[in-house]
Amino acid sequence: MRIKEQNINNILFWLLAISVVIRGLLAAWMEFGNDEVYYWTYALYPDWSHFDHPPMVGWVIQLFSLNLLFDSEFFIRLASVVFMTADTYIIYRIGKDLKDARTGLYAALLYTASVYAFVITGIFIMPDTPLMLFWLLAIWMAIIYFKRLHTQQHSDSYIILFGAFAGLAMLSKYSGVFLWAGILLYILFFDRKPLKTSAFYCALIISLCAVMPIFLWNKSNNFISFRFHGERVGGNSFNFGTFGTELAGEFFYNNPVLFILAIVTIIAAFKKRISIEKSAQRLILCIALPMIAVFWVFSLMRPTLPHWNAPAYASLIILSAVYLREKQSEPEQLPKFITAALAVLLLTLVVGVAEIKTGFIPLDKHTEPEQVGRDDFTVDMYGWRQLGEKFADFRAQKIAEGVMNEEDGIVANQWFPLANLDYYVARPLGIRVMGLGWPEQLHKYLWINDERGGFHLGEDYWFLSDSRYMKDPKTTYQWYFKDIELAGIIPIERNGKTVKNFFVYTCKGLTDQPPTLQSLMAASDETASASRQ
Repeated sequence: MRIKEQNINNILFWLLAISVVIRGLLAAWMEFGNDEVYYWTYALYPDWSHFDHPPMVGWVIQLFSLNLLFDSEFFIRLASVVFMTADTYIIYRIGKDLKDARTGLYAALLYTASVYAFVITGIFIMPDTPLMLFWLLAIWMAIIYFKRLHTQQHSDSYIILFGAFAGLAMLSKYSGVFLWAGILLYILFFDRKPLKTSAFYCALIISLCAVMPIFLWNKSNNFISFRFHGERVGGNSFNFGTFGTELAGEFFYNNPVLFILAIVTIIAAFKKRISIEKSAQRLILCIALPMIAVFWVFSLMRPTLPHWNAPAYASLIILSAVYLREKQSEPEQLPKFITAALAVLLLTLVVGVAEIKTGFIPLDKHTEPEQVGRDDFTVDMYGWRQLGEKFADFRAQKIAEGVMNEEDGIVANQWFPLANLDYYVARPLGIRVMGLGWPEQLHKYLWINDERGGFHLGEDYWFLSDSRYMKDPKTTYQWYFKDIELAGIIPIERNGKTVKNFFVYTCKGLTDQPPTLQSLMAASDETASASRQ
């Protein structure tokens, strides 16, 4: 494919338009994943921060759904559709500013080809959705700042904007702190002039002010979020298996072609084969490489998730676009790396969506009712709408038989499937979902319990467990209820085949008052006080 200079703007427009249409349709068509539907609760019960993450993802859901006035999958995900489009344009502008419009177009095409960018931040609603918007804006401002710093051009406003966007990135996800880590690393090794300017410290103060809500919320909640994430990345021994899993995840999450291109680009940068402004090149590497390295180290000690350091790979796309532009033998020919990356993305989308919707690749071979679907991860995003419809009929029948009452809610002991049941099953029926379990299992539902009035002795609840994550309430809740019985099984079908079963239990007569948020916090205070003494 040949690209003429005068056609670049048109190609960019159609890239953005086609991307929006595809992602918008998928956002409306696909059911939520476990993480996504959980973040819906951030908008349902907004706060200054949350057990797992800062508050930004909940705020953007509120904004684009008009405070959940429109609460379908499309509107809850709408921020992702819009923000990823903005991200693509921003990375185009960064590439254009660094070299030329063709470089910017290459950056936009590579970014679109990223599975992380297109799917995780562009279709799914995740903390990464706002993170990447503010991440790229911060990098753009930082590049301009250091480019102008030693000239007569005004630069102070750009570092101040960097501080604002970096603060918003940290308000989206804790990993936004790597923006400041990268800037400070660059200043330490390459350019200490900012340390002599008031604008730099103003930017730092702005970022600190932006994240103050996170600190204050954690302070009032025994720093529970910080402690939770500290336990997620800590470990006592090396585990090369989890490191291998992390690398494999990064390879596929970021698109195998882009992963290889990133390695080639890093090597080229260290061999000084990329000729753009040194400050921009060094700055991007100072932000990206430490982030990759830190999560690699974490993965040597315990399991990690490959999208944690994906913003680093997204940042390297900027240098990769420059590298491809400079290595072209035919200036108008689209580099094969870009064509291959887009082909991999298209193949991933077609196969992934088809598998979720049809199950044409047999991933699970279990036939036992309690284990059907155990090895098929695609059913995490399938069957929830079907469950909502089938349970409504099942519940109505049991109420008519006098087995349960209209006001009886649903109980579970983990944040998923609590949020899935909350959105797809309880919300249409107007009943409440409550979390009965340990804080590290319930996450935000520990707070939601209080919002919904807490537990009361004698209450009856439904308990639903699917065969992919089978849990028996007779074991889990034997101390809490007088009577627990299996009421029935709801099969979830795909293409005429049962892909998982939901076991529906009735849990009657709550006999013990579960721990409340306040009692758990008080116990935590006592433990901390005893340890200090």
